[in-house]
Amino acid sequence: MNTLRHTLLAAALALAVGTTAARAADTPAPPPSGVLGVTDAQLDPGYWVQRQPEADTVLLDAAAIASLNAKVLGDDPSMHDIRHLGATVPHEQVVGWITTLTKKPAKTLYDVQGREVPAATIDDAIANASLGTIPARVTPKYGMALRRSALRGYPTDQRVFSHDDDTDIDRFQESTLFPGDPLVTVHTSRDGHWAFVVSPRYAAWMQVADIAYGSAQAVFAHVDATPYRVITGAKPATVFTPEVPALSELQLDMGTRVPLDASVPPDQPVNGQTAYTSWTLSLPVRDANGGLAFHPALLQRNQDSAADYLPLTRANIIRQAFKFLGERYGWGHAYNGRDCSGFVSDVYRSMGVQMPRNTGDQAKSPALPHTLFTTKDSHDARVKAAMALDVGDLVYIPGHVMMVIGKIDGQPYVIHDVGGMSYRLADGSMRRVKLNAVSVTPLLPLMFNDTQTFVDRMTSIVRIP
Repeated sequence: MNTLRHTLLAAALALAVGTTAARAADTPAPPPSGVLGVTDAQLDPGYWVQRQPEADTVLLDAAAIASLNAKVLGDDPSMHDIRHLGATVPHEQVVGWITTLTKKPAKTLYDVQGREVPAATIDDAIANASLGTIPARVTPKYGMALRRSALRGYPTDQRVFSHDDDTDIDRFQESTLFPGDPLVTVHTSRDGHWAFVVSPRYAAWMQVADIAYGSAQAVFAHVDATPYRVITGAKPATVFTPEVPALSELQLDMGTRVPLDASVPPDQPVNGQTAYTSWTLSLPVRDANGGLAFHPALLQRNQDSAADYLPLTRANIIRQAFKFLGERYGWGHAYNGRDCSGFVSDVYRSMGVQMPRNTGDQAKSPALPHTLFTTKDSHDARVKAAMALDVGDLVYIPGHVMMVIGKIDGQPYVIHDVGGMSYRLADGSMRRVKLNAVSVTPLLPLMFNDTQTFVDRMTSIVRIP
């Protein structure tokens, strides 16, 4: 074992388990929470911000971020440039989009009661996709999401799980769109309740009731409109309004960009209420004929929003990430939350950076600066890379991503939306702690399985700034 490896592994081991003497002198036993190496102080974003010598230095300016976003949209195969989709889309492309998701599952699935989902139920969902009715050329219908809306792999609300004791990871759930997100519909289910939509970051099934359709010109004029507000809080909501129920307490998740509505004079009420203490937003609704229209709604000024995307700084990366601390894990943005890749992409979205939706696509995106790791990379090389991590770096293992927030005594710490953490105790036994939330943990002690650490299973490091 070389000196570097010995030093780094000894440091990680002291943090994770330690000898009795080391634990007594330097590293306390795991706290009552079981979350190793984390005290209450480390759950405050200020703790991590003040440890950064150049916390407010801008890492990428607006022009550089715009260039990166254009590269992601143009070069990443998981992204969709719906502005330039064309007047029609070939049958084969639409079928390819749908069958990537909507296909016969390879394994048995279970419902929320832990019972096997009958094959007939799966067959009905696939039949509802109505692939046989897709024409040779499809004319896309442009529209916008009206509210926070689930994107599903199958045209059904049926929740299904890989194990009979799991009710968290719904295998039919894919992602989520937010109010005002642009989309195109390329197919409709047999029952008419579901649309297969293509959005810039994802293509999946969505409830027709959550869409308002209009011209491409109207959609993108609203997307590009100025001035606007960027939602910088975790999930603030518009003001309650009985006058317009569709816009009453409408949730607006972090990173959502919403134009301001200048059509109402400042001395006139908006939806029955003064507007001077709020921002008057323009949000999509359905008009009397069912088409796309826009209506004002109020967002209180004491809710977190900004006139533009936040500067991309280490301090903002940390502060934005911590706004989700403790939020329950939600696969595909389920449970009104988000999963690990949704978490990191929503944080970066509040600073203007647009990322692919899923961990696998983020980790290997040709447009994002990344370092890939394979079985050829030694443990020494992986640990060395881990020790060189900086704030905002994204660390990927199979099926998971973590965001680096800083170091303590040279050891990297991460914030991530994670099901749990495992590490070895001094007696060699494994301690497993269920988290199921956005959590702060050290990186190096985390065990992927009984024999491999997270670092041993690291597949990629993405450094956006």
